[in-house]
Amino acid sequence: MKSAKQLISTTVLNQGINYIEKDPVANAAKLVNWGSKLAVRENHKQIARSFQKIIDDPGNHWNTLLQKVLTEYDNQVIKKFIINFMVNATLLGVPQQEKMRTQYHCNVPWAILMDPTAACNLKCTGCWAAEYKKTDSLSNEVLDRIINEGKELGIYMYIYSGGEPLVRKHDLIKLAKKHDDCMFLAFTNATLVDDDFAAEMVEAGNFALAISIEGNEAETDMRRGQGTYQKVMHAMDILKQHGVPFGFSTCYHRYNTNSVGSDQYIDLMIDKGCLFGWYFTYMPLGKDAKTDLLATAEQRAYMYHRVREMRSTKPIFVLDFWNDGEYTEGCIAGGKKYLHINANGDVEPCAFIHYSNANIKDVSLLQALQSPIFQQYYEGQPFNHNHLRPCPLLDNPEKLKTMVRKSGAVSTQPIDKESVDDLTARTADAAHDWSITAEQLWQQHLAQTDASPQLRQAQ
Repeated sequence: MKSAKQLISTTVLNQGINYIEKDPVANAAKLVNWGSKLAVRENHKQIARSFQKIIDDPGNHWNTLLQKVLTEYDNQVIKKFIINFMVNATLLGVPQQEKMRTQYHCNVPWAILMDPTAACNLKCTGCWAAEYKKTDSLSNEVLDRIINEGKELGIYMYIYSGGEPLVRKHDLIKLAKKHDDCMFLAFTNATLVDDDFAAEMVEAGNFALAISIEGNEAETDMRRGQGTYQKVMHAMDILKQHGVPFGFSTCYHRYNTNSVGSDQYIDLMIDKGCLFGWYFTYMPLGKDAKTDLLATAEQRAYMYHRVREMRSTKPIFVLDFWNDGEYTEGCIAGGKKYLHINANGDVEPCAFIHYSNANIKDVSLLQALQSPIFQQYYEGQPFNHNHLRPCPLLDNPEKLKTMVRKSGAVSTQPIDKESVDDLTARTADAAHDWSITAEQLWQQHLAQTDASPQLRQAQ
């Protein structure tokens, strides 16, 4: 059931959205003005002011992206994004999460990442789920309960991974329609996207996709299998034709970094219809991990600069899961901003940290957030004064080793039960090399922040 604040906010915004439908571009400023009145946090008010500046500047690349959304997408999709993502998940959700965090003395996340299934139609090198049993799955009843319990804590953003979540695409659409006050996103290889599914996504209005792609055709097929790239391109065409919101998800590693950071690559993603892009760096998980795929410190620094250049010049919103730590005050896992529930039900701090004390089939979401490994995150974050070294595995491996030992968390990888000592040994050299480069970048960031009051206020 929606809260009184949600009902009032939804009513007000519905009136505003119905108004801007007559002329979306011309009337968008009025919607931003209405939305800003709902903001209670100063950073949310700052975001509203930034949107106003974008709208007032027709030549701004963000204005180009905004106009694309307002003119090329179904009104149902626009309406659901504004109400579910911007209002419920953010303007109303974040203050509620902070209240629950104080009340229960544990992290309460902005988003929950969960795996409906561990089954997948591909076998990608370096997949974070490669060590899970392919027969594991979360029932519709368990997924529904997680969402209901999450909303009680103020969580309205739900993300699916796997395995390949679209193996369960019809179940996921039903959940999106049932929880029409939430926003849903699925990380997918996109090979199961078709016209019927795209039409269902438009009807639901609150479901988006992040499509995995590794660069050009040779680079993508190298990790994901022959012919995958062409299937991805075709899926993007289908989604663009139907007006379904989607973006790309790219893992950069030693052999593709220059390619996926290039103007040619990002421009192709924009032309194909991507609204956003999410960069990850390769993590050496499991018994078959290939440490030679780890990006070098120089490559990670290259992506640090390139992502910021893209955000300053390209009509697409891009993020870097590790290199954007300065905006999130370090690591976002362990329930600080998100957590991961695998297909067996194990509640893990992160998609890349396969250790747990709790299974969602046996405990409530709140009890999982209060479990020992999550308390270690709650008490230890941030793990480094340098927020460009956020990760307890990739950047501070000794921290992860200590947390796992203190919490008594056990490996959730049934295939190899990887010890935390074996795992952290693989990242020790990379962490050392990055620490030197990251400190230089961090000092530059601090100098720029001190010199710019506006930048300091925005953060």
